[in-house]
Amino acid sequence: MSGPIQHGGGLAAAASLYGGRIEDWLDLSTGINPCPPELPEIPMRAWHRLPDQEREMAAREAARGYYRSGARLPLPVPGTQSAIQLLPRLVAPGSRVAVLTPTYGEYVRAFTLAGLAVDAISDLEQINSDHRLVVVVNPNNPDGRLYGRERLQALAGDLVHRNGLLVVDEAFGDTVPDHSLAAEPSPNLIVFRSFGKFFGLAGIRLGFVIAEESLTTRFAEWLGPWAVSGPALVLAEHLMTSDTRLITDQIRQRSRALSEVLSNAGLTVRGGTDLFHLVEDVDAADLHRHLCSHHILTRKFDYRPDWLRFGLSQDEAGDARLLAALNSFRKPQT
Repeated sequence: MSGPIQHGGGLAAAASLYGGRIEDWLDLSTGINPCPPELPEIPMRAWHRLPDQEREMAAREAARGYYRSGARLPLPVPGTQSAIQLLPRLVAPGSRVAVLTPTYGEYVRAFTLAGLAVDAISDLEQINSDHRLVVVVNPNNPDGRLYGRERLQALAGDLVHRNGLLVVDEAFGDTVPDHSLAAEPSPNLIVFRSFGKFFGLAGIRLGFVIAEESLTTRFAEWLGPWAVSGPALVLAEHLMTSDTRLITDQIRQRSRALSEVLSNAGLTVRGGTDLFHLVEDVDAADLHRHLCSHHILTRKFDYRPDWLRFGLSQDEAGDARLLAALNSFRKPQT
């Protein structure tokens, strides 16, 4: 696990291998809203000065309202990846960690590099008394598996009795807010939220940690001062206090369009979320290469060569382009 994890994106590498200008590629390899909302004007002060406490608190209060976290004040972080890197500090050396898999690979990698024993489990029933921290991505990436709030609340309760922590990553949870644990009062619960996926602004590197104050204070101390840029905080305050129903509706419309394309192409959808669909096909590797030859990038998986993840196209033209490429794919004769 010491090498880099394969992720979505990487258009430059794909274009280098298959040709074409990067801007002409159709990137379906990520789970990011392809239709970001109109952005507000960002005051020059946000660019010119380090973000002060007033600006950070405004973004935190906006996040509290948006995530409906109640008494818990979300902590802005420079992308949830930064918080993942810090998780090993929360458990004692020699502890065992459980990560519900398959899922976002950086969790196992972060704990492994820290020298902790990691159990990659496939079901919550495999958690045992040796585990001091459990990670559940909900909805899960890449298969969209979704656990109900009651099941995760019960798990948090089980863990608190042995001084264990539960981390619930809700990076793809914006369109299913009723499943969120953001307001759950369990003292051992940490919830991660991603800003860039739903709002389509992954480039600003912004996420939130929602937990009791003693835990968010530790994350803040580890990250140091001014961890999140002023422009990112301005965008968070503006967008999280705006009416996001149109964004949700647009994402769902684009998701339905992708479902129709995949169905018309005869592909089997194994799972997914509103922001991506996972296809299972014995010829997935050949299909990935075929789509790359048409300058369409999807997400492949080294641990499951029969899987491909498809993100959303920006518009109907993208849908038509994908469908044409899929229909031109001919499986080898057997």
